[in-house]
Amino acid sequence: MSEPVKIALVIPVFNRRDTTLQALRSLSRIDAAGMDIRIHIVDDGSTDGTSEAVAREFPDVVIVPGTGDLHYAGGTNAGIEAAAAWNPDLYLLMNDDSVFHEQFLQRLVRTAVENPRSVVGALLLLWDEPHKVFQVAPVWKTLRGGWQIPDDLTAFNVPKEAFEVEGLVGNCTLVPAAAIKECGVMDAERFPHGWGDAQYFRKLSNAGWKLMVEPRAYVWCEPNTYPPPLHSQGFRQVMRILFADKRHPNNLQRQFAARWHSAPNKFKAAASFGAFLFHLTGKAVKLRIFRRTGQS
Repeated sequence: MSEPVKIALVIPVFNRRDTTLQALRSLSRIDAAGMDIRIHIVDDGSTDGTSEAVAREFPDVVIVPGTGDLHYAGGTNAGIEAAAAWNPDLYLLMNDDSVFHEQFLQRLVRTAVENPRSVVGALLLLWDEPHKVFQVAPVWKTLRGGWQIPDDLTAFNVPKEAFEVEGLVGNCTLVPAAAIKECGVMDAERFPHGWGDAQYFRKLSNAGWKLMVEPRAYVWCEPNTYPPPLHSQGFRQVMRILFADKRHPNNLQRQFAARWHSAPNKFKAAASFGAFLFHLTGKAVKLRIFRRTGQS
């Protein structure tokens, strides 16, 4: 390209100062030839000095202050809105708990250029198991309850060239500005805490944007942390989680909305939620039988 490609990196953060700084140090070492990069950190009310530390060490980073209730989807949207005035060609939607290969962005951009109307995700790997693929290439399986992420992929058995996928996650995904102008931003009202990325990329796919993964764009991510399983909670706590706590990932209203707005179609969304309830009930029955057997 005769002119540098303008890329806005959008990273929502909250109270992970050292993790955020680690990501920025990693980004400072990437190959940026032919690119004009501007990093936007959306600090959603951190109290650990994140903004101050970023400003000291990385004065060129744009810090977008949050309101404290933006969370992932709202924070990403705020970063996109702040970057839009710069008129970038591409937006890279990211998490801060990541370490980046020096060529990852060159490879993402090359794949996007070679595949018109494409949204391109990096090959996410676990930083404690650097060969193991993480949250890549989810597939829809109605009878198993919706989106399923393959657990047998490694850096060695994925396709050698960029490949098309059914879904993407927002850990590190390159989105053309044209896609955002055409389809808008994430639904932060319905999905403030999670699933906003799955719903959003499904929306882009439905609008004709090809979802792809570039297998040589290596990004190492911190493993997910999960809340205690339902079977470890008391009855009242489980009822509160299922029916009242909309922030909890196992809340039934949240689970239904996630499927309704990210499934290939509404029939599969409803059927997958029924399958999810069936599997959830089955686990509860098995646990009850196990406990009774253990007590006898």
